[in-house]
Amino acid sequence: MKKLTLAVAAAAMFCAAGAIAAPGDPSARGAFSPDPSTPQPNPAPRAIVVDEGFDDITTLPGAGWTLQNNSAGVGTSDWFQGNDTVFAAFDGATTAYIGANFNGTDGGGDGASGILSEWLVSPPINFGTGASVSFYTRTVTGSTFPDRLQVRVCPSGACADFGAAGEGTGDFTGLALDINSTEAGGGYPETWTQFTVTNADGLPTSGTGRVAFRYYVHNAGPAGANSNYIGIDRVAIESGVQGGPPPAARELPSLGTIAMIGMGGLLALLGFGALRRRRSS
Repeated sequence: MKKLTLAVAAAAMFCAAGAIAAPGDPSARGAFSPDPSTPQPNPAPRAIVVDEGFDDITTLPGAGWTLQNNSAGVGTSDWFQGNDTVFAAFDGATTAYIGANFNGTDGGGDGASGILSEWLVSPPINFGTGASVSFYTRTVTGSTFPDRLQVRVCPSGACADFGAAGEGTGDFTGLALDINSTEAGGGYPETWTQFTVTNADGLPTSGTGRVAFRYYVHNAGPAGANSNYIGIDRVAIESGVQGGPPPAARELPSLGTIAMIGMGGLLALLGFGALRRRRSS
């Protein structure tokens, strides 16, 4: 019995040792200097929560988007499906973008210029570290009527208040980007151009909020010197990393520990078998 037990224990140790492959030779070839730097922790998975190409803008409200004309003197148009006779989309079908133009304000209907303030607002986003918003936009080639676009952020809450008509911003207090903020001629891109905003530009690192694209132009409308036509395409919003740091790595048991566990299990089985034989005799 003792010889059998020792033989089984030795076999258990041998099997445990064989269960872990030999590391081999982990060195590099040739002369090199060791790098003492410490790797960064593995990031948590990130997900693009919005990827909108505006193939059909009638589906936007059902997907959580808000479209609102908050201009001073609301005109005859709001956001509309892209018009490929003006210019084609960045990607997809030729009309697969969302557009807005000078007809968003009529200056109050008295022949005066107005203030354009048309809002295109994303669905609610769970923000985190590494959040980003990217999109493409452009105006008409050779335009002599300056355009402007803001990217504004509501960091929390219902994010449904756009403030007073014209100048108001309501819940969207954060300004992440202002394209052609001086409303200068030639200041808005005339070919599809990508813009990206991140936490460094004011996107929150936590909480739930929304991102808004605001077509915002002074002295605008049919009677104004500013505002023409803009398009927005391929909006991609990444929420970023949520929660705390990844859990600490657990240390694997040593080879000796594995062998002891295996030997202990086998000895327990042998003892149980001997007990059964004594009871049956």
